[in-house]
Amino acid sequence: MDLTTPRRHGPVSIRLVRPRDARVLQSELLSNRDWLRPWEATSPDGPVSFDMRLGIRRLLQQYRDGTGVPFVMEHDGEIAGQLNVWGIARGSLASATIGYWVAKRFAGRGITPTAVALATDVCFTDLRLHRMEICIRPENAASLRVVEKLGFRYEGLRRRYIHIDGDWRDHYAFALVREEVPEGVLRRWAEGRAPREAATVPPADRLHA
Repeated sequence: MDLTTPRRHGPVSIRLVRPRDARVLQSELLSNRDWLRPWEATSPDGPVSFDMRLGIRRLLQQYRDGTGVPFVMEHDGEIAGQLNVWGIARGSLASATIGYWVAKRFAGRGITPTAVALATDVCFTDLRLHRMEICIRPENAASLRVVEKLGFRYEGLRRRYIHIDGDWRDHYAFALVREEVPEGVLRRWAEGRAPREAATVPPADRLHA
């Protein structure tokens, strides 16, 4: 798969991460520690090395292997965060998961929902995947607004699903399948036709999360 051409909408664009992005990304991650720590994946086996150059090499190897697509999110050409498509499964499953982070100084500008919409459209059209999933901690109000805006459908509560900020955390699962958005996620959202109620979490799941 060749996804080297950036995808953009207005001032927001996504493109494949490059080795030379390591310095900027590491600087953003370090300067946004308090902002990002509650939502960052950790290892149950203890601290892991924080080496952005090595991390990018691994992400690009996953891209070459066809198991992931590592994007950077940009606003007016300035790196604002990362968006990774991971766990790409082919064959009868044809699915993947999206994860992302955005620097605090870029929050509230519509960057993340635009980038998620762009990436989901890439996965449905260029990669011919069938299902895209986003899993979000119940406490992460900003990310919950992203799936609400884009009309991702709530699929259920996953208990102690991912190791985040030092412990196993519950997550809400949201998804879209290609048939739900024949016109594309970005276009549906831009035209105001995304069903915001699709992401509504049932009271029982809110109570148990």
